[in-house]
Amino acid sequence: MNISTLPFLTDAEIAQICEPLRLPGAQCRYLKKLGLMVNTKPNGRALIARSEFERVLGAARFGEVQGTAQLGPNPAALKNYLEGRKNGPQAQRR
Repeated sequence: MNISTLPFLTDAEIAQICEPLRLPGAQCRYLKKLGLMVNTKPNGRALIARSEFERVLGAARFGEVQGTAQLGPNPAALKNYLEGRKNGPQAQRR
């Protein structure tokens, strides 16, 4: 089985991401600060799904993947929503 097809990041991959941190607790805290959802193994080491890592820090974050949904707020949709509300700035006065 190829390492990139494993469902979870290996301990070596996590160590490389967290370098120079070596203690499992410190690695878990650092990974959580990066925005990853981190579970722990019975030995205290971090357990991260490969899909979670790619979601947070993968190529889609930089727009390199084609056909992905827009990330972040949609200002045009917000403007359309606010203009169409009855309680908006153009509401009828009684």
